[in-house]
Order: sequence, then structure tokens, then C-alpha cells
Amino acid sequence: MNAREIFLVPGVRTPFTRVDGALRSLDAVALSVPVAKAMAGQLTGDKPDFLVWGTVAPNLGWSNIAREVLIDAGMDQTTPAFSTVLACSTSMVGAFEAAGMLGGTHHLAMVGGVESMSRVQIGLKQGLSDWIRRLSQARSFGERVDRFLEIKFSEVGLHVPSVANRATGKSMGEHCEEMAKQWRIARTDQDRIAYESHARAVKAMANGFFDDLIVAVGDARKDGIPRADSTPEKLASLKPAFDRTSGQGTITAGNASPLTDGAAAIWVATEEGAARLPAGKPRARLVDWEMAAVDIFHEGLLMAPAYAIPRLLARRGLTLAAIDLWEIHEAFAAQVLCNVAALESEDFLRDKVRVDAHLGKFPWEKLNPNGGSVAIGHPFGATGARILSQAVKELAAMGPGKRAIVSICADGGVGTVALLES
Repeated sequence: MNAREIFLVPGVRTPFTRVDGALRSLDAVALSVPVAKAMAGQLTGDKPDFLVWGTVAPNLGWSNIAREVLIDAGMDQTTPAFSTVLACSTSMVGAFEAAGMLGGTHHLAMVGGVESMSRVQIGLKQGLSDWIRRLSQARSFGERVDRFLEIKFSEVGLHVPSVANRATGKSMGEHCEEMAKQWRIARTDQDRIAYESHARAVKAMANGFFDDLIVAVGDARKDGIPRADSTPEKLASLKPAFDRTSGQGTITAGNASPLTDGAAAIWVATEEGAARLPAGKPRARLVDWEMAAVDIFHEGLLMAPAYAIPRLLARRGLTLAAIDLWEIHEAFAAQVLCNVAALESEDFLRDKVRVDAHLGKFPWEKLNPNGGSVAIGHPFGATGARILSQAVKELAAMGPGKRAIVSICADGGVGTVALLES
């Protein structure tokens, strides 16, 4: 951690909408611009010291999306901007990076992320790309003919990105189904988590909790995913989405986060930097963070938080009950349940994590009080900034001396966790 005290201050985000929904016409840069403009507008006559931004789905139109966002938002171009990526943890790890860079002449960073799942770019297969490049380099008619005849029909085709792990070839949902079976997670418990996520998000929307966290983009003014008509009965009627044949599939479209478009940002600041923000904004201190990874061929792809959380708590001498707020990213309801089951298992903590600690029972009543990713949505690059901003606002309202754990699982078997204090 930085030797200085580092604070997180809630930023803003777009409404989160389903893929091919209200934000379908905007690519990742265009989707980010309203957020960056709104954030920059909070600094009258000032600018952040640097900007960190990230997106998970690649695009051939840019290599440093952070710089493109800064330019298109009309921000001061003397502000350095760089991109980062760590799957679903992208903008959370961006906050960690910024925290480590603050001090000296840098005191305030704008950190954000985005995903435009409606505008994912389809590319050419590598062999076809190589052939086109060689063909374009031919200098004579005869050379062009030779190059043209080199094409192999097996190389002709498109590369269509998918939400799957490259090394295993399995989708996130397929991996999570394996985890659910290993940890014996019941379908009814998954649907309960999903129902509560929607109910809490709908209530939070009605109470205006998100009003100062969301900026309108076109006609989209509020999240489009939370369902007021969600019921346990409706969730129970949905068919498995990833294991349709064994009769044991439990993950459905209802208890998994949907493909989502959206952008989000957060402020990372020293005391000096926080003083440059509007007075009265809630804030929380970034006390500590942890990152872990697992062997994805022998353990659940999304189980890394079950390693990161105990290490962080043990280092701080804390138990599960000592945390006043838990914001856990709901990639799948099953993933939340698997990780919590591991946290409560003394055998797992001792034999796997190598932490000699009894963390106690998980306080479910403290989980995601204003809804999680199942209900709100999950634009991969934006989720870190969304969940951190939400946690800071919730924590600050609890009063001084309260603690929060914010946890995100990510593709590749990685997990990131933050410990916040009001």
C-alpha cells in the first residue's frame, strides 16, 4: 500500500443496459465519454493528475482507450492517461494501480472502465489476416498472383470473440456449473440470491440511491436490468443455460449476470486530492487490498476471492463478522455461494489457503444491500468502478469506523479484493 492515506470517492456511471438494448449504438469510447465529462465537470478550473481506463473486449481502432476517452471528452490533453485490463476486475485493479502512483505531484486520479458488448468487433482468422497482409505487400502482378494462390481455405473465416476462457475453451457459465457441483450449491439458493439482488436493486432505485451515481446517456436514464416483477417462482421456472443435458444444471439466465453495456468511473485520491473534489462527497479509506489466482485446470475458475479474502482478513486480524458491509460481484449467484462456502470451511482455509484462522459464519444480511451484478448488470471493464463507488456511498452512510470488503472474481482464475473503512 501507499504510505499515504488513500481515499476512494464515488464517481458516476452510465445506466447499465442489456446487450443490444438502449446503448447498443455506442462503442466503448463513445459510451465512456459522458462519464468522463461528468467526472471532469466536478473539478471546476482543475483537472485530475492522471486518468486510468480499461475495457476487456479488444478493438482494432485503438490501443490506449484511456487516451481516446480523454481526448473525445474534451479534457485537458496535458493529462496523462493509460489503459489497464484484468477481465472483470479491470477498473478495480485500475484503482489499485492509481493508489500506488499517488504522492509527490500526483494526488487525484480518475479511474474507470467500460464494456460495449453490443459493439464487440469481429475479426479475421489469423491465417487470413497474414495472407491479406502478404498480398498487399506484393510489388508486381506476378507476385500478387503467387500470393493469391497461397491462400488456404482452412484459414478463411472470421474470429468471433466469445465469453470463454482461452486456455480451457469453456465458458464462464460452464466453469461455474462445475464449481456449483463441486461445492454442492443448490438451485434454490442460487435463485434466492438472484431474487434478493433484484428486489434490493429495485428498492434502491425507488429510493433514489443511484440518482447521484448515474448520468443519463441519450434516452437511457436508469438501469434497464433490475426486474420489479421478479419472483422466486419465475426464477424457478427457467431452464439451465449451460448444462442442459445432465439433469443437474443449476445456472440459468435468471441467476447469472447478463451481458451488459455500460461505463463507470471512480476517484482515487490522497487527502490533498480529495480536497479538490466538491465538498460533502462521501469517501472511504482504501485500507488494504489483495489479489489471488488459482490453477484453472484443477480448481474453480472463479474461486480466487476465496483465497484473497482470508489472506487479507488474517493479515488484519479480522473475521467475517467484523466486516460491516460486503459487496461481492455476482458474476453468478452460484459463484458467490461457492466462495462463501469456502470462506466458512476451516478445512479449505487450512489446507488450501494455508491460513490458520477461523473466520466464522458469513453475515448474509450485510451482502449487496442495494443489489448486485445479477440485477444491475455486468459490463466487464466497468464493474470494478461501479461496485467500489456503490460500496463507498453505502459505507459512508453507516458512519465512521465501519469496514467493507469489496470482492471481484475474474476470468483466468484471478480475484481482487479491497478493504475499505469509513
